Amino acid sequence: MKKVLTLFSLLFILHLPFLSSSASAQMPQTPKREFRGAWIQAVNGQWQGQGRDRMQAELTRELNTLQADGINVILFQCRVEGDALYASQLEPWSRYLTGKQGTPPSPYWDPLEWMVNECHARGMELHAWINPYRAKTKGTTALATTHYAIQHPERCFRYGDLMLFDPGLPENRDFICQVTQDIVRRYDVDGVHIDDYFYPYPVAGEVIPDDAAFAAYGQGLDRNDWRRQNVNLFIRQMRDAIRAVKPWVKFGVSPFGIYRNQQSWAGGSKTNGMQNYDDLYADVLLWVREGWVDYNIPQIYWEIGHKAADYDELIRWWSRNCTQRPLIIGQDVDRTVAKADLNNPAQHQMAAKMALQRGLPGISGSCQWYARAVADDKGGYGTTLRTVYHARPALQPLMPWIDKKAPGKPRKVKAVRMDDGTLHLFWTAPKAKTEMDVARQYAVYVFPKGMKVDLNNMNQLVCITPETHILLPYSTGETKWTYVVTALDRLQNESKGVKESVKL
Repeated sequence: MKKVLTLFSLLFILHLPFLSSSASAQMPQTPKREFRGAWIQAVNGQWQGQGRDRMQAELTRELNTLQADGINVILFQCRVEGDALYASQLEPWSRYLTGKQGTPPSPYWDPLEWMVNECHARGMELHAWINPYRAKTKGTTALATTHYAIQHPERCFRYGDLMLFDPGLPENRDFICQVTQDIVRRYDVDGVHIDDYFYPYPVAGEVIPDDAAFAAYGQGLDRNDWRRQNVNLFIRQMRDAIRAVKPWVKFGVSPFGIYRNQQSWAGGSKTNGMQNYDDLYADVLLWVREGWVDYNIPQIYWEIGHKAADYDELIRWWSRNCTQRPLIIGQDVDRTVAKADLNNPAQHQMAAKMALQRGLPGISGSCQWYARAVADDKGGYGTTLRTVYHARPALQPLMPWIDKKAPGKPRKVKAVRMDDGTLHLFWTAPKAKTEMDVARQYAVYVFPKGMKVDLNNMNQLVCITPETHILLPYSTGETKWTYVVTALDRLQNESKGVKESVKL
């Protein structure tokens, strides 16, 4: 697989057009750093009972296409309902993988381990996406004997069609963090990700049955404030648990798209829908302000012009109110390509949404719901990412509160002609004293004769690669180019560049 991926990367490099100064100046500037994510979900049952070979084949197709579309982060759902799409001693194998909870895959394999390796081989980050509180979904008819809810039924409650870990119990927070630490310790994940399910979405006529926990731990608080405190305690504890194992692993959250409506709070958005703060007890602004999360991806899934939750209103609200940590926009591919642009009904809303995302302050990228919709190129979405918005690579947003020290420069950067006549650019990894200093990837820039070397000019970025060499597009050997190679650590802090002049 590695040889195939290397060939794919080299073909990509060979077909990138070299740009003159004038041509480069006419291209829209790509952000130097941009989170370009996609969610790969299990909860819809798309992998259930497929078996190893079919699932790997489909995931390979998706990852290859997503890589070509410029996606640089995969959020892979590996814990749906107190279960595991990976080898766990704490929770049973997921029915969303094998069809029956507790049954291991046959032939045996570990999807999370496989995904980590495949994403890293493609230069993508892999974030382990877990649902913290959900213990059973509507379609699950039987839980394995090793499931937490079977072993500790008193720590869970039923609400609507769901069974949930009671967020008010400290032992539940401890267990969820134990599961998370197990993932972080045993897998080379780049991040841990949770989505919008905290306290359950409201069900008409039902009351959350948390009287016992409130009586034990309420401490005189208002019930709503106590529930928010429970989630706050969990978020902070989760952040600390991850940092204690591997300090470079990111912790991100993807909340529901509305924080609060203006009718509930003067500072809220001009919307009329369910609210994180009031209905799910998720105080997202607090988490960002206190630095308990490393990135925030509100799910702004509605269209521009939606009567209750206008995309335009919401993206502007998040841009004004929540940028102390990287703000990533959760985009719904299906709805985007299904809705007409308000100013040009002949086209869908992707261009208008991307103009807002790229044009408003404090926004550090987007994440696509869902990966297969991009890979299947619904409405030309993937093609447009590939040819327009992600036509050039981008580094990840900086996270200096985790680490801000750049790695050392690449060493021995040199163009070498091989026995078969091809010309390659080689380099050697910089020395590193700690894991945080290790170069994990390299950025390669190219500048034509007469163009100033400027590493902020992302139109001249050739590739971001985990390899220590690239194939050069040799032609007549008469045109001079300057290549610059930089090293990137786990947080994609970038080293100083090393130049090499080459005639191609």
